Amino acid sequence: MGGLHEIFGSKPGHRPIKVTGAPAIHLPRPERQQPIGEWFIAQATYKDAKGHARPHLLAFLGTAGQPFKLAVATPIHWGERMPKPRLDADGYIADMDTDVARAVAQEYLNFWNNEKKEGASGYRLAKDSYSRKAFPAVYKGAYVEFAGHGSIFGFRTADGGSFFLFGLVNNPKHVNQVLSEALLVPDGGRTIRELGGNWFS
Repeated sequence: MGGLHEIFGSKPGHRPIKVTGAPAIHLPRPERQQPIGEWFIAQATYKDAKGHARPHLLAFLGTAGQPFKLAVATPIHWGERMPKPRLDADGYIADMDTDVARAVAQEYLNFWNNEKKEGASGYRLAKDSYSRKAFPAVYKGAYVEFAGHGSIFGFRTADGGSFFLFGLVNNPKHVNQVLSEALLVPDGGRTIRELGGNWFS
């Protein structure tokens, strides 16, 4: 794995991320990595677009021996916090439930595409979800239909829930290209709690 300075460093066209303190890194077991490549989730505090120091959740993906690249990033919504992962005896995060992950991503895709299929996935956005509040203004002001979602990163939480981090991917011709989401489904629950969300162009 490349050094954290390399991972959080500057990219062409992007300002470097200046992290406050040491990032928390969450690793899956090496043998449980996805076929597409190795990945990990990081929690780091740095300034958001408005200059406020906020905790952010990030997923990095490295394929075929290439350096790790940022795949998803979002600040945590005010008042929310990163859930504690369930760890095995070696300190690796417990695998997420892939069936729940796909269903939750599909529910968010249906919601933002205004498919009128709420709950068809078996899950629903929480009533106080930031996406519910943002949707009317965003949908009126821009055509934001998403073609699909990228890789889903996540883990089982210490209390038995499921945490997911992924991005909805837009048509390249549209104004907003990616909507990153950090989501939590409580153990045995069907309500999706939105911990963070962010637009990328």
